[in-house]
Amino acid sequence: MEGLSADCLLADKGYDSDEIVGWAEGHGMTAVIPPRKNRKTLRVYDRYLYKLRHLVENAFLKLKQWRGVATRYCKRASSFLAFVQIRCLMLWAKIS
Repeated sequence: MEGLSADCLLADKGYDSDEIVGWAEGHGMTAVIPPRKNRKTLRVYDRYLYKLRHLVENAFLKLKQWRGVATRYCKRASSFLAFVQIRCLMLWAKIS
């Protein structure tokens, strides 16, 4: 995760470790990771911001439903990027 700069680190419960949370706070990020049930001291996190993470997950789900993106038929990175951008345009047009 070196070279990463952000205001918040959004992650699943699976990434709830003291090491990851400490790294995020050491780099000036707010860790928005819900604590696991078996944690002795529950950590506070921004529930609203964590719910917004769901929108990003759904966007990746919609992208991967297109077979060409999921299996990466394109050999070159530029072609794959264009493929993903076309799919994003189609998703955006469907929303608007």
